Amino acid sequence: MVHAFIVVKSAAGESERLVESIRDVSAVAEAHIVAGAWDIIVEVDAGEVYDVLKVASSEIQGLQGVNDTKTYITMD
Repeated sequence: MVHAFIVVKSAAGESERLVESIRDVSAVAEAHIVAGAWDIIVEVDAGEVYDVLKVASSEIQGLQGVNDTKTYITMD
């Protein structure tokens, strides 16, 4: 099992709508709006690293209103 965090920068006024769409992605365990440099933090559990990359690049980055993402795969 691969555990990862994806941080998302959204377009102005899009965070609330986006967090609901992100929560519907099957590999997403949790998603929250946060204060700081990023707008949303997403916790992902997937079978392999490739699956995490697919979630980030295809499913989250493909949503309208997503401006940028960064993915952090846990090492423990």
